[in-house]
Amino acid sequence: MQYTEGKPGRVFIVRVDHGEDLIATLVKFLTDHQVNCGYIRFMGALESGQIVTGPEVLCLPPDLHVESFSGGWEVIGMATITPDNNVPHLHIHASIGRGKRVLTGCLRGETITYIIVEAIITELIGVDVRRGPDPVTGMLLPAHEK
Repeated sequence: MQYTEGKPGRVFIVRVDHGEDLIATLVKFLTDHQVNCGYIRFMGALESGQIVTGPEVLCLPPDLHVESFSGGWEVIGMATITPDNNVPHLHIHASIGRGKRVLTGCLRGETITYIIVEAIITELIGVDVRRGPDPVTGMLLPAHEK
């Protein structure tokens, strides 16, 4: 286990509008406002995108199972914000639903907003964490400097 202790800093309420790319819009906002560490809670709807719903087979490094979705899905989720080469990196997990179908996992790539997504961004200060390659998983994981 690794951990870091910090304190809340600024809090932003952000509206991502219809047709905007949720992930790209949030990353631009974080970059423009120099938020390098924190978390995001959000809800709204997505027109289309991709979500990783687990590995194809349970192994390391994982071969990711990716589902594409389109047609307007409700979404609720959260994300961590950590620096990756001094650029904010988002790790976004969400549950999306349309009718009786629900997918839960990690949002990836272009993710287009349908009507609106409302997000609350909480900055964390005094935290010493960085993203870097993990030798076991082959993924970029947070490493806590302590």
